[in-house]
Amino acid sequence: MRISAGSAKGRKVILNKSLLGSKTEDNLRPTSAKVRQALFNILYDKVSGSDFLDLYSGTGAVGLESLSRGAAHVVFVERNQARFKAIRTMVERFGFADRTEVVKDDVLRFLKVEEREFDIIFIDPPYDYDDTDEVFELIGLKDLLKDSGVVVWEHSSRKSSPAEFGKLKHFRSYRYGDTALSIYSKGENK
Repeated sequence: MRISAGSAKGRKVILNKSLLGSKTEDNLRPTSAKVRQALFNILYDKVSGSDFLDLYSGTGAVGLESLSRGAAHVVFVERNQARFKAIRTMVERFGFADRTEVVKDDVLRFLKVEEREFDIIFIDPPYDYDDTDEVFELIGLKDLLKDSGVVVWEHSSRKSSPAEFGKLKHFRSYRYGDTALSIYSKGENK
């Protein structure tokens, strides 16, 4: 898996068996290169200079790609110790340490105490995750999304996208095989 554009284009993202997890617990499903490319085509004018929150970071590829494409600051949130360490290693190796924060925590616990606002919030939980409603509710209640910002939710294309999650309104969805990207904003189409 490689970064596809920007200052780190072509750099390899660490992906080994210790990061993948077992089939029964904490199984990692990295965002494919095709979906990452589509994501950044969708966000093309929003990434440069943005404050980016990467929830359920996994390999960190999405957050690293956003840094490579000019994001001002990225916060990675990952609870798995091996993945957390791998993200920290890559951030340093790619020269992005001064523009990042890597947090080892559960996403819901992190959102309950977070106070900053973000331009882009990327949510990529395991496909069988049942607390997506609570994640969206916390983002809305805590007002973590800037007025002009977007939330991008990567999920199974078999799962429908609700018209709204509290203050956040569905704008558009894109389908790529068994993966979908659903875009939410605070109000009018972004």
